Amino acid sequence: MKQLSYETLKDTGYRGFLLEKGPEKVLQFGEGNFLRAFVQYYLDLANERTGWNGKCCLVQPTAHGRSAPVINAQEGLYTLYLRGSRNGQKVDDKRVISSVSRCLNPYEAQGFAQLMEVAASDELELVVSNTTEAGIVYDPACRLEDRPCASFPGKLTQVLYQRWRAGKPGILMLACELIDNNGRELLNCVNRHIDDWALEAEFKKYVNEDCTFCGSLVDRIVPGRIRDAGELARLAQQNGYEDELADVGEVFGIWVMEGDEKLNDILPFRAAGLEDQVFVVPDMSPYKKRKVRILNGAHTGFALGAYLGGCNIVRECMNNETVLGFMNRMLLDEVVPILPLDQEDCRAFAAAVQDRFNNPFVNHELLSISLNSTAKWRARCLPSLLEYVEKNHNLPKCLAMSFAACIAFYANDIQELNGRGLVCRRPGGDTYTCADDRWVLEFYFGHRLDSEEDLVHAVMTNEKMWGRDLTAIPGFEAATVEDLKKIRTEGALAAFAACL
Repeated sequence: MKQLSYETLKDTGYRGFLLEKGPEKVLQFGEGNFLRAFVQYYLDLANERTGWNGKCCLVQPTAHGRSAPVINAQEGLYTLYLRGSRNGQKVDDKRVISSVSRCLNPYEAQGFAQLMEVAASDELELVVSNTTEAGIVYDPACRLEDRPCASFPGKLTQVLYQRWRAGKPGILMLACELIDNNGRELLNCVNRHIDDWALEAEFKKYVNEDCTFCGSLVDRIVPGRIRDAGELARLAQQNGYEDELADVGEVFGIWVMEGDEKLNDILPFRAAGLEDQVFVVPDMSPYKKRKVRILNGAHTGFALGAYLGGCNIVRECMNNETVLGFMNRMLLDEVVPILPLDQEDCRAFAAAVQDRFNNPFVNHELLSISLNSTAKWRARCLPSLLEYVEKNHNLPKCLAMSFAACIAFYANDIQELNGRGLVCRRPGGDTYTCADDRWVLEFYFGHRLDSEEDLVHAVMTNEKMWGRDLTAIPGFEAATVEDLKKIRTEGALAAFAACL
């Protein structure tokens, strides 16, 4: 069977919308499942409904990425399945996405040169990024002459400098990473590189005045590629083509951007009738706090412990009374009450989380959620724990247990540290690989023989991980040692049950 391509779609008689040719108006750092099920989806709708006629050039953000050759072989095409329920009705939508032009690997000489060509093009209007919570970081080792800089902010500074030198107009930057003030933090990193590299004052003015850095909040659960061989074969037979990039997401989706509301008229989404899903507001903090603390916090709060307890996908967790009870207790008793937002709205959002997690179409793997869990726990769960302690003067049991589960996940019968990550063993005997920043993995590997007391103390005093010394929180260190021992001796599910 033929691989997905424009020619293959013509042969199969595909009648859906396709944009085969178009100017590259968007440069996107990140080529993963989420962005392809979210940003590319909304751009594709804008192309169909408004004639925006824009293509997106993807940039592989790391040297070890493997998607670029496949994306290019399929001419940027892939099939997106959005599955779940809308207004109580079952939804199973399929759409071939044609808003991607190509994917560049800037770690190859040709790829870096092509990136610089896009940077200086007349057509470029937007830069989008989602390089995970660990992506927007300032790396003082980056240099302008690097080909490319290792960090995303370093690469972006190179792109903007090339654009400024070419005399091209400023661009709109939309950061999608799940960190507070993502747009401003990205701009801060770029400004630090400009100062470190002693670049022209006129360039700094261009970045800060001609370019617009918008924070944004993204919300769609995307379990990613279909990995079941039987389902892939069935879909290939049904579609008439093989698709190595087939992507799956839930139906629900919201993209909130922070900035001047006039951007609603500049971006193509309002004209496309998507204003209930994609919109610009002066302050997105209420939307962000609700989403990160409740939805993302729930994922990170139960996923690692549930995986150690034998669960493999999110839906399985929602049908496990212990994990479900742990999640609901954490959200309704520890997270929602300390949010300075409308409590009824937050409780309704939390109630909807269970339905979204229990999507019968989506096999969202817990190991996929575990990627970069150190940064995720810091961004999603730590603020709730700190605010709970400040308000109630005691520890939130479930949030504290989720921290112990995070340590247990990274330090559970460590087997080896290899090029793919830190290999550990589950209580059931199967191995798994922790994927995180290399320094995080090296830290846990270096402490693999520690006692629970020594390990917890080393983790909690690592300010690079948490931005503070967590042993300063009264009773937290002792509670974490006790929780870690319970997880290791009685099992993670029994430890979760002890919190109920």
